[in-house]
Order: sequence, then C-alpha cells, then structure tokens
Amino acid sequence: MKPGASGEWSPWAVGLALFAGALMMTVGLFQMLQGLVALIDDEFYVVLDNYTFELDVTAWGWIHLIIGAVVAVTGYFVVRGELWARVAGMVLAGLTAVANFLWIPYYPLWSMLVLSLSVLIIWALAIYNPRRA
Repeated sequence: MKPGASGEWSPWAVGLALFAGALMMTVGLFQMLQGLVALIDDEFYVVLDNYTFELDVTAWGWIHLIIGAVVAVTGYFVVRGELWARVAGMVLAGLTAVANFLWIPYYPLWSMLVLSLSVLIIWALAIYNPRRA
C-alpha cells in the first residue's frame, strides 16, 4: 500500500483496501470457476425456457471466465495500492454484479452470493481514503 499525502498510512484505509482486493481476487476466482463449469459441462446448469437474456451456456461460460480473470488481476493491483485499480475495481465489480444478476435463472444461490460480494467490493473501494486517520 502507498502512503497518503501526509506520508502516513491510515489503518482503516489499508484494511479496507486489503479487504476489497482480497474480495476481488476471491470473486474473480468464483467467476472463473463458474465459467469453467459452463465450458466443461454445459449441461450442468439448467436452462429455463423463455428467459429474456437467454444466451448459450458456453457463451455465458466465456463471459464469466474473462470477467473473473480481469477482476482477480485487478484485485491484486488494488492490494498493491494502485489508484487506477480502485477505479477499475468499482467498474468491474459493477459489471460482475450485472453479469450475475442476468445469470440468476441458471444458478440462483451462487449468483446472489457473487452479486452480494460485488456490492461489498464497490462499498469498500468507494469509502477507501488513504488520508483518513
């Protein structure tokens, strides 16, 4: 983590940034596993009829795999204290939340878990302030 303008690290800022970064790496791993399952066994997930956002399960698998990898890597840079990673992390967590909202009919409980964790990531990154003592 990088120090704030005063040259000191705020314990709260460091803790929230580490929390958000670790959560991003975890959510990214969850997303990648979700995508791998869809790619390896596309009959694992139950496909409902007449769903508005219906895509092929393999397409969803690639979407989750790519989003997960990008979120996990960005989480690493959040832990390192990069400002761009904080901003990108909030955008990616929002994208992850939307993807899992659209994925709810395929795997409801898992999708709601990842969606909730994405909201926690956005919260932790949004209130992060390295100057707060």
